[in-house]
Amino acid sequence: MATANFSIPASLKAEFDRVFRGENKSAIVSRLMAEAVAERRRSEQRARAIEALLSLQGQGPERSQEEVDLARQSLRR
Repeated sequence: MATANFSIPASLKAEFDRVFRGENKSAIVSRLMAEAVAERRRSEQRARAIEALLSLQGQGPERSQEEVDLARQSLRR
């Protein structure tokens, strides 16, 4: 196990201690850190997916508004 030392506002520490009284605070902080890492990875993956989709914009054949409307109508049936 590694040790981490963070400075946080005293009011936040007091609230954390109050809310999680009697619980393993190291386990809670570890879980929160793991969740933060997972969320960052998901966010980065979403950004890459968006960039990939945007890079395709304008590469396909152009369609008239009439063609687009007909395609939409056919999907609604």
